[in-house]
Amino acid sequence: MSVLLLAEVTDGELSIDATAKAVTAAAKLGDVTVLCCGASAAAAGEGAAKIAGVSKVLVAEDASLGHRLAEPTAALIVSLAGDYSHIVAPATTDAKNVLPRVAALLDVMVISDASGVVDADTFERPIYAGNAIQTVKSRDAKKVISFRTSTFDAAGEQGAAPIETISAAANPGLSEWVEDKVAASDRPELTSAGVVVSGGRGVGSKDDFALIESLADKLGAAVGASRAAVDSGYAPNDWQVGQTGKVVAPNLYVAVGISGAIQHLAGMKDSKIIVAINKDEEAPIFQVADFGLVADLFTAVPELVEKL
Repeated sequence: MSVLLLAEVTDGELSIDATAKAVTAAAKLGDVTVLCCGASAAAAGEGAAKIAGVSKVLVAEDASLGHRLAEPTAALIVSLAGDYSHIVAPATTDAKNVLPRVAALLDVMVISDASGVVDADTFERPIYAGNAIQTVKSRDAKKVISFRTSTFDAAGEQGAAPIETISAAANPGLSEWVEDKVAASDRPELTSAGVVVSGGRGVGSKDDFALIESLADKLGAAVGASRAAVDSGYAPNDWQVGQTGKVVAPNLYVAVGISGAIQHLAGMKDSKIIVAINKDEEAPIFQVADFGLVADLFTAVPELVEKL
């Protein structure tokens, strides 16, 4: 069997972490061909070719594939689909936009957020906020799957696989780019960071969220937030961790002023080490924490920053 994997490419740059983790999952299904596409994708293709387990890389460069537009990308994948039994991607924002369109055009189901591969037809995925694992078996001739990257280790490196340049498919013209609004940050990207510091409603205000940011900067960490903190306006939406936000599994997750609602736990409970700081000793977050500190965060966090 053969697998076509859509690499995570943004502005011509390959997200090595997300793509390499998806390669680990895809390699369980057969030979992996990686598709790198965009207005500029040659450099991304060279990077993808060095990921262990990749047998070939396809590079498609065209203006229509720029700005992360889903419809031209989906049309390109469908034009290539005849040669592959599985079409997969990391479960990122881009892939969640593209893969359902691919599945619809192929008239098959999409298996989203797969966390395990049982065999070529059978996959595991979390449901009920991660409290149960659903086993899904598909009879579709072609499987369309997004992989939850937090549950797979990144593939290593190899000698460069062959790279082939291909043409883009005809642009269906269903959407057009208007503008991008990007929040620039020197901090690591949330879903791939090794350390994450998150704040909850207990932080109290947008101004006081600077405490969370100062601790994150000391640790070289990404900043996260609970939905309650985001809904209260303390933190931007793209910092949200949880069932309706981003799923993370860093080596260290520090939860500050977060009670531990089940929806938040669904997004971070696979973290290797969980540290919780909360003045409520009955907070559910302590049930999953490896280390818990019952303390006022406004005392504990500044002291922790000073000690670090």
